[in-house]
Amino acid sequence: MIAPSLHPRSMRAVCRPRSRFAFGLTPRAIVLLAVGLLLALPGFFDGRLAYAMVAWDALVFAAIVFDALRLPAPSQITVERSWSNAPSLDSETQIELAVEFTGGPILECRMVDDLPGDLLLEPATHPLRAYPNIRAVLRYTFTPRERGDTNTGGLYLRYTSLLKLVERWAMAPVEQAVRVYPALRRGEDQQIFLARSRQADLQLRQMRQRGLGRDFESLREYREGDDLRDVCWTATARRGQLITRQFQTERSQTVWIVLDAGRLLRGRITSDPSSGRVSHTKLDYGCSSAVSLAQLVLSSGDRAALLVYGQTVQQRVLPGRGAAHMRQIVESLAQARAEASEADHLRAAAVLGRLQPRRSLILWITDLAESAIRPEVIDGALQLLRRHLLLFVAIGQPDVEIIAGTRPKNEAEMFRASAAQELIGRRERLLARLQEQGAFTFDLNPERLTSAVLNQYLAVKEKALL
Repeated sequence: MIAPSLHPRSMRAVCRPRSRFAFGLTPRAIVLLAVGLLLALPGFFDGRLAYAMVAWDALVFAAIVFDALRLPAPSQITVERSWSNAPSLDSETQIELAVEFTGGPILECRMVDDLPGDLLLEPATHPLRAYPNIRAVLRYTFTPRERGDTNTGGLYLRYTSLLKLVERWAMAPVEQAVRVYPALRRGEDQQIFLARSRQADLQLRQMRQRGLGRDFESLREYREGDDLRDVCWTATARRGQLITRQFQTERSQTVWIVLDAGRLLRGRITSDPSSGRVSHTKLDYGCSSAVSLAQLVLSSGDRAALLVYGQTVQQRVLPGRGAAHMRQIVESLAQARAEASEADHLRAAAVLGRLQPRRSLILWITDLAESAIRPEVIDGALQLLRRHLLLFVAIGQPDVEIIAGTRPKNEAEMFRASAAQELIGRRERLLARLQEQGAFTFDLNPERLTSAVLNQYLAVKEKALL
């Protein structure tokens, strides 16, 4: 779903020496020189054998000089780094490294791509054999570890000829800024939800629900009880009798994605610790769900909008459609950052009330604070419920559910289980309060978040709740 234009651009640079004396002897050359020292042992018994040692070392040294002169200078080597796809969480990113040089022998290269820890835990060494005047290419893959903006380092190169007597050290300045995007749902999964959305839209077209929305559908004669505000006075003047407008349910709705970026969303979760997967923050999971919902909303013909907030509004994308609008949403979500302080939920609700005065569907992804008083986010949600249809999602903590469901074996475990059960019960009561006021509420583990959100959006469309 990500457009090729989101890929980091290719970087091409001419190599330069890593230092003033950017060369050295290889282990093979050192071993050959050491063999000459072994010839010195018989020289203690026969002095003429010492000349054999000198001759051997001279021959090895001449070979080393010959090999060094044949190696191309770093300035004769060009290196390029290309990205095959846009980097995103939980998906493999492929990088292509290419080496070109003119003249000289066949080179045995060892390349280290200096990527930051946000992308790769530890850079690996990649072997490559390069031929003169022919572009040599290698590819490797990795899975990004953190979402957001980061900067790559250069590309470090060590190369020898096939003799492997002298090694030269070079580096290519291919530093660049790279943006890692939220995790994206697989294309085949997204097609399933899109097919269901199209089926719901077809049902609504067949039903033609007159009078429930404000999209103009047709004209008819005025009937007793009709709202005078719906009278079409121009048609009335032409026909000489009262004519009223007839409306139908709007086919294009506005969906706002509101994402909490406060301290509660900084918590890290590993959905499957045994698999060795990198843990992500709750905000990362929220961003991934937001991308999937925005894709489905725009594919369904509705308008998508985004509000990411902490103490202040971090990112804001007004309602819109199209590929360019989708790109703007993805870029904004990639830059969302979890803050160390509590988010200002009431301010976010007030901002959203000004930006969206008409009724819309609001997906609010957040979490509930562990405090004795009612969290502000509940008050903000109640304000929005007066005008909008609210889908309120609290991202749960799997560890708490595991502790609550564990049978205690001692007193300490009993207190832990009781505290976890009390916390879960309090969250259920808070969400039940919102549900009584008409909100759709969920308390979900991160791995279930995206599917639940997409299914609920489709359910709203199927029932024409807006």
